[in-house]
Amino acid sequence: MIRFLMLAAVASCLGGCSTVFPLPSFISSDDVTGSIHKSPSPLSKKLDAEDWRRAHAALGVALDPQGNGASVSWSNPLSGMKGSFVPISDAYPRDDRICRVFMAEIGAQGSDQVQGTGCRDRSGEWAVSDVKPKPRNS
Repeated sequence: MIRFLMLAAVASCLGGCSTVFPLPSFISSDDVTGSIHKSPSPLSKKLDAEDWRRAHAALGVALDPQGNGASVSWSNPLSGMKGSFVPISDAYPRDDRICRVFMAEIGAQGSDQVQGTGCRDRSGEWAVSDVKPKPRNS
């Protein structure tokens, strides 16, 4: 009898571990937290969404594998931001995409200079990766 009571007690305790109680969320999806906002641009935190839209369009022209490799500039008169892109390599394939290394100047008189890789997927969208400050010896 004691063995049966102990088995029942153990079964009751273990059975409680698998019980699910649905609880409503205590956090609203509309709550604003103190988290850091991610910059819309992978090139610089200084660029807002409209700056990046204009820069991204110029990037596509500059990195076009059929292009002449010339510098392509962009500007946003509303924010005062501007910049340019110069491809510094020939186009090459990488993971079913066409890629090209570039140098970018962002801000007044090239205050930020970065190097990165732009890759175009089959849909024609350019994605930027490997962004780092411009090498000093360049």
